[in-house]
Amino acid sequence: MKEHITTFDEHLDARYGTIGTKERANFEIKAKAFAIGEIIRDARKEAHLTQEQLAERTGTKKSFISRIENGQSDIQLSTLYKLMEIGLGKRVTLTIGWKELQHGDYHA
Repeated sequence: MKEHITTFDEHLDARYGTIGTKERANFEIKAKAFAIGEIIRDARKEAHLTQEQLAERTGTKKSFISRIENGQSDIQLSTLYKLMEIGLGKRVTLTIGWKELQHGDYHA
């Protein structure tokens, strides 16, 4: 019996829909929120700060920092800048790619 080996992209397509669908867009948004939380957590630990100390520096709450680090909260761009630049002394750079949506792709 021959096993079918799936690629990661095939797995994502099967589980969350193909690129351009609403379901896949929602997954990608959550995945990016998780990744941003990981970046903030790593930078905070590198700075030897607790969540509470970072919250004090930026005028937020420890529970908010925790939710962001765990990918459970959306973060506004202004808040990301405040946490990274004011709270952690890191510079934020943003790159936006432009891709034309194909017919049938999900539009936000």
